[in-house]
Amino acid sequence: MRAPTLLLVAHGSRDPRHAATVTALCARLRALRPGLRVEVGYLDFNAPSVPQVLSRLHADGIRDVVALPLLLTRAFHAKSDIPSVLHETAARLPHLRITQADVLGPHGLLTAALTRRLSEAGLRTGDIPSTGVVLASAGSSDPEAIAVIAEIAREWRRTTGWCAVRPAFASASLPRTVDAVRALRADGIHRVAVAPYVIAPGFLPDRIAADARESGADLLAPVLGDAPELARLLLHRYDEARSREFAAFAA
Repeated sequence: MRAPTLLLVAHGSRDPRHAATVTALCARLRALRPGLRVEVGYLDFNAPSVPQVLSRLHADGIRDVVALPLLLTRAFHAKSDIPSVLHETAARLPHLRITQADVLGPHGLLTAALTRRLSEAGLRTGDIPSTGVVLASAGSSDPEAIAVIAEIAREWRRTTGWCAVRPAFASASLPRTVDAVRALRADGIHRVAVAPYVIAPGFLPDRIAADARESGADLLAPVLGDAPELARLLLHRYDEARSREFAAFAA
């Protein structure tokens, strides 16, 4: 029996680094699970669009697709945009069964990827207990998403041993990264690192980086990108969605 096609649903960006990062992540997925068909569709700015990819899969004779949002929190795009696009396309392609997977976060693999990126930026393991971290996300007006970021910060501090972890946001919410770094300094923390909780480069990650430089942060990690932990998590969410669909069918 052929496994469902994995369709990554990415937001899209005018910044070419965004699509390049998604392409690299797809390549890592294919390497981790040879034989799995992996496609990507974009909500905006980039091609192909999600409906275009689904139409092509339908024409190829594909009947089962797991649509996996390339999103770290469950906010507007996961709750509204993506379900709407998938529902409209499914109505037009009735022989194509589309299962929407969960968003990626929160999950321990994401904080492991964040720690990896900080290590790549120069953080030494012995410095962790004396380092304060700013967990810098893109931001959202959705209270649920904001609460999740705050909880991730608390859990990451508890499990890793940072002396402090503060959430920050590049848009829609406060505090900004520059303010979170300065607040950690005011608390007497001398070594401060900024960890962007974003997948791909673009306008908001650039704002996080600019804030980190302005505030004099000691370390700035790169974005999550095609981190192996992120690729493993994508496959985990894919497998979860398949299991739910199988259980629902069996019932």
